[in-house]
Amino acid sequence: MYKQVKKIRSQLLVYLTHKMALPVLKLIRKPEKFPYTLQQLSCFTNGSLGKDLYNFLDTKQLELLPYYARHDVKHILLDYDTTDEGEGCLQCFMLGNGHVSFPVIATVLYGIITMPEYWSSFKKAYKRGKSCAPIADWKWFEILHEPTQSLKNKIA
Repeated sequence: MYKQVKKIRSQLLVYLTHKMALPVLKLIRKPEKFPYTLQQLSCFTNGSLGKDLYNFLDTKQLELLPYYARHDVKHILLDYDTTDEGEGCLQCFMLGNGHVSFPVIATVLYGIITMPEYWSSFKKAYKRGKSCAPIADWKWFEILHEPTQSLKNKIA
């Protein structure tokens, strides 16, 4: 029973973010389209954020979503997995880091309401976000050629 609830909860999270929130946010915010193809990312220098994004997408068997790539970059830089717990932690980090937006608030609330087993992880991620350098205003597409580890060091 618990496995079924987790599966449904996970499917609902994916549905809410990918099928509802992304299309609406694309209309409202007019986000900048990701400037690279997956093939172009594969040619980036090893150790660069762009190449690590390529490897991340390949390993996770995810497609490059042109208006969602910034989110995947954050998974890499913050070391949060693409699991339910990792998604919640990423958004809790962003909230703690001062990034208040509808997607962040909605995901944090969804996580708090539906994932009590991860509350301690969410709290830890929030505190980590508060203690780290602000990243909300980073130029995400301009830093793709930089070494991933040096960017992680800037955050910590």
